[in-house]
Amino acid sequence: MSHSIAIGKKAPDFDLPVVGGDYGENARVKLADLKGSQVVLYFYPKDDTPGCTTQACGIRDAWSELSAKAKVFGISIDPVKKHAKFIEKYSLPFPLLSDEAQTMVEAYGVWVEKSMYGKTYFGTERTTFVIDEKGIVKAIFPKVKPAEHVDQLLAVL
Repeated sequence: MSHSIAIGKKAPDFDLPVVGGDYGENARVKLADLKGSQVVLYFYPKDDTPGCTTQACGIRDAWSELSAKAKVFGISIDPVKKHAKFIEKYSLPFPLLSDEAQTMVEAYGVWVEKSMYGKTYFGTERTTFVIDEKGIVKAIFPKVKPAEHVDQLLAVL
């Protein structure tokens, strides 16, 4: 299930509920609203799981450096309420997008078949997209290792 997302191509737009960072209750964000800024979209499987927590806390710990270079958003299919608890538990300074309808994970090609303990299922592949000021994909990090994520981002931004 490959999509036409590639470096140098226009990133798919989105319009999703967001919580955290500078966003208040019932806020939504669209890619079109972010034009003029570099944008980091990092897709992760699930709030408050070991790898996702490592990844989120790495971004939190490098926040002053990252936020000076780009608008950063975490995205999972978890609901806004679960995101809010995750943000509060780990003092995350950045916003999280809720893709409960799975439209964004599909559009970005990160909703994939996975397997664990011999069972196959669909889930979000940990992937990060860096989008330039004009909405063009600048970098893609597939199957990101949570502990290496911040270093990869800083190298590209």
